[in-house]
Amino acid sequence: MPDIDRILTAAPVIPVLVIERLADALPVARALVEGGLPVLEVTLRTPAALDAIRAMKSVEGAIVGAGTVLNPAQYEAAVEAGAEFAVSPGLTDRIAAAVGGGPVPLLPGVASAAEIMRALDHGFTRLKFFPAEAAGGLPALKAFSAVFRGVKFCPTGGITPAKAPEWLAVESVACVGGSWLVPPTEGVDPDAIRERARRAAALRP
Repeated sequence: MPDIDRILTAAPVIPVLVIERLADALPVARALVEGGLPVLEVTLRTPAALDAIRAMKSVEGAIVGAGTVLNPAQYEAAVEAGAEFAVSPGLTDRIAAAVGGGPVPLLPGVASAAEIMRALDHGFTRLKFFPAEAAGGLPALKAFSAVFRGVKFCPTGGITPAKAPEWLAVESVACVGGSWLVPPTEGVDPDAIRERARRAAALRP
């Protein structure tokens, strides 16, 4: 199984990507990797997502994963498409069982102490804190970190370039997830994406 820590520490920010058109996959991936962000989370929210993962895998240096994985079937489809990791907004017994025998690691989402304890019961110590701002923000994460020693988090949801350094300064935070790198409302501009990626790659204090 690939080392989840290697993935989470490859860069301070994991771009969270919604790819509507397959034609955008390669330009987006190249611009992000060239800007210093090699780990790419392609959310399974669009019909183009799995094909986008396949395409992005061809970009040298890219570590491509699948996000918004909701069930074992999506996990298996992501693996078949070549995803090197998977991210889910939460954790169910069915997903935990599928990942337990699967070839790529899962970063399950948690938003409460009970959910963290449930993830730990299933053997997960690397977790997505989601939705980060809505689930209590930095105060909540710091409180969880004081109790759950040894757990590393990737906070995602509502994090901006201005707030990211505060999150990254917390010892238990391995990286943050960010959707600002490729805003869904904007057209794909590789130069602008590359510049945003460069700034994000330099965010860790």
